[in-house]
Amino acid sequence: MNNDIFEQLSTVIASRRNRDPDSSYVASLFHKGQDKILEKVGEEAIETILASKTGDADKIIYETADLWFHSMIMLSYHGLSVDDVANELARRFGVSGHHEKKMRPTTSCD
Repeated sequence: MNNDIFEQLSTVIASRRNRDPDSSYVASLFHKGQDKILEKVGEEAIETILASKTGDADKIIYETADLWFHSMIMLSYHGLSVDDVANELARRFGVSGHHEKKMRPTTSCD
């Protein structure tokens, strides 16, 4: 996997966070706030699902890239990073999915 692209995107997202919203798409999302960012994540998630239903590999990759990009913006909004998610995945690695889910604290998202 090319982790460099995630580092590069994280740097770009951080550098554009406080720019003029008229000059940067990323800045415009931060300027509009969490609800707009979440709207984009939801929209991209739906588009990824629809692409998967088509079975078209190019569409699946394209929409997944959009989903990941907007998810990175969401993480950045909260002061989190791809590394935080990677660390959580590493923590779960080798643990049964059934066991891991059973051990999670109950939240309103489950």
